[in-house]
Amino acid sequence: MEVSCLSLGASSLGGVFHDINEQQGIETVCTAVENGINFIDVSPYYGFLKAETVLGKALQQLPRDQYYLSTKVGRYGQNGVKSWDYSGARAVQSVEESLARLHLDYIDLINVHDIEFSDLDQVINETLPALQSMKAAGVVGHVGITGLPLEQLRYIIERVPPSTVETVLSFCHYCLNDTALEDYVPFFEAQGVGVINASPLAMGMLSERGAPDWHPASEQVQEHARQAAAFCKSQSYPIEKLAIQFSVSNPQIATTLVSTATPDNILRNIRWATEPLDPMLLKQVQQILQPVLNETWENS
Repeated sequence: MEVSCLSLGASSLGGVFHDINEQQGIETVCTAVENGINFIDVSPYYGFLKAETVLGKALQQLPRDQYYLSTKVGRYGQNGVKSWDYSGARAVQSVEESLARLHLDYIDLINVHDIEFSDLDQVINETLPALQSMKAAGVVGHVGITGLPLEQLRYIIERVPPSTVETVLSFCHYCLNDTALEDYVPFFEAQGVGVINASPLAMGMLSERGAPDWHPASEQVQEHARQAAAFCKSQSYPIEKLAIQFSVSNPQIATTLVSTATPDNILRNIRWATEPLDPMLLKQVQQILQPVLNETWENS
C-alpha cells in the first residue's frame, strides 16, 4: 500500500473525544479523501461500533479505489462496557461484522487491536493465523498489530513467520513529548514491517485545549505539555501545527494518523502537514518537554 503521509483516524467519528455531528463527520471523511488522504483507520471499539457505522455511511459516497481501509479485531465495547476477545473465532466474526457496518466486501488492512490486553501467545498461535486465513481467502489484504508498549510489538514479530505481521500501528510514541518509536524503527524496517504512527497530539494533550479529563498521562507530563502549548501560543504558532509537522517529518514512518470529525480541521491539518516546520520553535518546545521526554503511561 502506498499511503499518504497524513492519514485519517476515524476514532473521532465515534465521539471518543467529544460529541460529534454525524453529517459533519461524514463530510470530514469525504473532504479528507478528496484532498489527498488515502488511508483511513477505524475499529469496532471506537464509540462502541459508532465510528465504523458513521464511517460506513461516508464510504458509500466514495469510490473504493480512492482509499485504503484499516480496522481491527480483539477489543470491543457495548452499552458502556469494554471487552476483549482475541480468539480466532471471534476475530473472523468481527471481520465479517465490520464488513457489514462499513458496507465493504474486503478490508485492506486488519489489525489485532491493543495487544497489551491479550495473551500474546494467543495472538501468535490463534488470532494471527485466523486473520491469515482470511487473507488467503481474499477477505483482507494485509495483517498488522497495534499497541502502546513497543516491546510487545517486537515480541510478537520475533515469534511469527516472516511476513505474518506486515504493519505495526504505534500511538503516542512519535510526537513532541515522546520519540521512543525511533528506537524501534530499524527493527521494524529490517523485518519488512510498515510503520503507522498515531496520535501526534498525544491523545489531545498537545493542544491549546489541553488533555481531556480521562487522559492517563501524569500531572507532570500534562503540566509540561501545557507550558509547551502556552509558549507556542505566545509565538502565534499553534502547538497542534508543530506537533503534526514534527510527526510527519520522519521519512521512515509511512503515515501519521490524525483524528477529527470536522471538515475545517482536516483541511487545516493537511495544510499544516505540507508546510515546513519552524526548526527554532521546535528546539525550544523540545527543551520545555525534555524533562518528561518518553515518559509513557498504561493503556486503559
